[in-house]
Amino acid sequence: MPELIDQIPADRIEDWVDGLTPEQAERILFDWDLWARDNQRLPGTAEWITWLIISGRGYGKTRTGAESIRRLQESGKYHRFGLVGRTASDVRDTMIEGESGILAISPHWNRPKYESSKRRITWPNGAIATAYSAEKPDQLRGPQHDAVWGDEMAAWGKRVDETYSNIQFGLRLGQRPIQIYTTTPRPISILRKLVKRWKEEDPAIYVTEGSSYENRDNLTPQFYSEVIAPFIGTEIGRQEIYGQLLEEAEGALWKRAHIDNFRVEKVPATLRTIVVAVDPAGGGGDEIGIVVCARGTGDHWYVLEDASMRGTPEAWGRRVLEMYSKWQADYVVAEVNYGGEMVQSTIRVASSSIPVQVVTASRGKAPRAQPIAFAYSKGQVHHVREFDNLEDQMVNWVPEEANWSPDRMDALVWGLTALKVGLTGGGLSGIRL
Repeated sequence: MPELIDQIPADRIEDWVDGLTPEQAERILFDWDLWARDNQRLPGTAEWITWLIISGRGYGKTRTGAESIRRLQESGKYHRFGLVGRTASDVRDTMIEGESGILAISPHWNRPKYESSKRRITWPNGAIATAYSAEKPDQLRGPQHDAVWGDEMAAWGKRVDETYSNIQFGLRLGQRPIQIYTTTPRPISILRKLVKRWKEEDPAIYVTEGSSYENRDNLTPQFYSEVIAPFIGTEIGRQEIYGQLLEEAEGALWKRAHIDNFRVEKVPATLRTIVVAVDPAGGGGDEIGIVVCARGTGDHWYVLEDASMRGTPEAWGRRVLEMYSKWQADYVVAEVNYGGEMVQSTIRVASSSIPVQVVTASRGKAPRAQPIAFAYSKGQVHHVREFDNLEDQMVNWVPEEANWSPDRMDALVWGLTALKVGLTGGGLSGIRL
């Protein structure tokens, strides 16, 4: 159809349109190949497995994802789809029922049935798409798919890696299982890794980059004058308008370069004091931050391991004991603002012989973290190899803005602070820092 329309002289277009039957007009209305921009169509290369669309706000990411699922379903080659969003509500309200969602872009002759209670939509040919929340990655354990669409991956939260991994294990149906991700960028580990593979010319990865301006014909002038314009020339504008994958969030205390430039590959032979720092979960399914830190010679400190986890008190108590034994640590430093007695008893159950220094937060996160971030900027703190999840928290946590708990980062701050001020682990005394 696009090729036929291109052959019609410009001065004959109106006459041609007037001659269309209602059925023909409707077919044209739902012809995505006709309306889509070139970078919104499914990649033509045969090798790709992952299509990553990173773009600014208003680019048309959701429409591209929904239309791509529709094209795959209409091909008859794909029958089991996964739809993954940040929350169940996001999948329903944006990916399925939204203005650019699957229901809205489906013509009446191929309109799927949506059963919200079953988290499922079903097409007339029997193809099924199931909705999943990135907040509940275990939903993706077991189900199989031949195609997955994940929307706003950068906003999936702390369990993004677990969600992504479970998607990979479930992509095992059909002749050529594929996955499509549409997102505004943030410097999370998985996005950085996928982009790196693409830049290294991995044929399995296809990346499309785009800005808010590419969809200007379909958005109101007010959107660009009132919403977009104030952010032009800013860091957030580079990310949210031009879709650039920045190294860290604007306003974050830590810079990615301060971590990367002073990283080391081996544990120094001359470590003076080693601590296992614990930041217990404050509720709501948060992680227990467990980070091993050490003081070296001079004014140099080292991060040896990130052993953070989710689990029962018994499970994370065992993890603390494992880290204490593995690294032959001098003591454990544990924050007790949440459930102080529980924290102490958990560690004591794991081992009554572990020296523990209990600390209580007397200041907010930012004032506690700033001296540690400053030490990083001076090249005094060294990560021994890479700790993706910990480092993602560090470069994405923005004081006064973040609405999530950086448990790994908190444990890191407690550990390095204890080493800097010279706590000895002499007992459960309850130091305020």
